[in-house]
Amino acid sequence: MTDESAQQSTGGDAPVPGPTDRRPARAVPPTYVDANRLWVDSRVRALVQRRVEAPVLLRLGGRVDGGRVLELGTGRRGTGLRLALEVFGAARAEGVERYPASVVACRAAVRDLADRVEVAHGDATHLSAPTATYDAVFGFHVLHHAVHWRAAVAEAARVLRPGGRFYSCEMTARIVDSRPLRAVSHHPADGDRPDPTGLAAACADAGLTVLAQETRLAGCWTALVATKT
Repeated sequence: MTDESAQQSTGGDAPVPGPTDRRPARAVPPTYVDANRLWVDSRVRALVQRRVEAPVLLRLGGRVDGGRVLELGTGRRGTGLRLALEVFGAARAEGVERYPASVVACRAAVRDLADRVEVAHGDATHLSAPTATYDAVFGFHVLHHAVHWRAAVAEAARVLRPGGRFYSCEMTARIVDSRPLRAVSHHPADGDRPDPTGLAAACADAGLTVLAQETRLAGCWTALVATKT
């Protein structure tokens, strides 16, 4: 997932905040230089995603054998799409990405997967897919980049089939809004980045039931799997 892709869920036009878009008036530290892409598009980041995050999500939520799945924010490498097929057992993985250049790069990166994958230009807060389309929706560190991140959770819930699962892992507000990270990494400055409790609450507001959640690194990282009943 790239910095650009992670920000895909903000969309080109700002979505109208829904009833769950509750933003506290809280100041955050300033950003002096945006070095997001040095990390989020790196090989090290992809390795962490494969070796650490995917196994945690798999343990929390299980496989989706033969399923059709969606990734929010594919980035340029398409790591999440590969993981959906290779680790979670999906038959087909589709992805939405806000930035056209990242769409092109991701399509090239996953060309070897042929018609098992599809990458489209799109907005996670306004998905074009019909209701009840997917067996699973994946989000690898995409929500904390989105201004209206709860709207992205609500859209994930909408496009899930009954029994489908939402897999999410996130850097939380504790690290995203910390002074050291803010200094070198741009994120929305509304003081409303996801935290473990807020993410679980957003799932509940969207009609999802949290199956399992695991928080690590003193509350700086959380993984969650929720299902649509």
